[in-house]
Amino acid sequence: MKFPGARLLARIVLALVAVAAVAGCSLIEDSSKSDTAKAKVGDCINVIESSAVDSKTEPVDCSSDKAVYKVAQSFDKKTECAADYTSYEETLSGGTTAFLCLAPNFKEGNCYNESSATGYKHVECGSSEATFRVLKRIEGKADELLCGADADGFRLIETDPKVTFCTGKPKA
Repeated sequence: MKFPGARLLARIVLALVAVAAVAGCSLIEDSSKSDTAKAKVGDCINVIESSAVDSKTEPVDCSSDKAVYKVAQSFDKKTECAADYTSYEETLSGGTTAFLCLAPNFKEGNCYNESSATGYKHVECGSSEATFRVLKRIEGKADELLCGADADGFRLIETDPKVTFCTGKPKA
């Protein structure tokens, strides 16, 4: 005996099973990524520990002093970032699972450690690790002439949004 609508009910059940299977695969793939790799454009990242090969990072609120980087671009494969960005790559079984282009997000008055091998890290200004202090942060312009006589250095972010960081020696 056949019931009217039984075929429709079977199609709906199969469609729900297919959706659950696809969502399950997506959740499994996403669960293998770190919280940093799951960060979206506009999110900020703190570098807890860093080395030339591996870094320990975490997403943080962008208003935090520890929000050293802001995610400018996010990709599923290795990509070329703009010259004034740092990159973050996460791999699993030899393949790239996340690739982020990160812009500096320095705070005025804060100190940072800069390493060519490991990038930037927020540090206390009295620390022996401190290599520079941000004297001024100028939004919307990439022009070192805006820094003034107090600054002995600068970092320009020329990609959008443009930012000028006027830097000086860290002071205790």
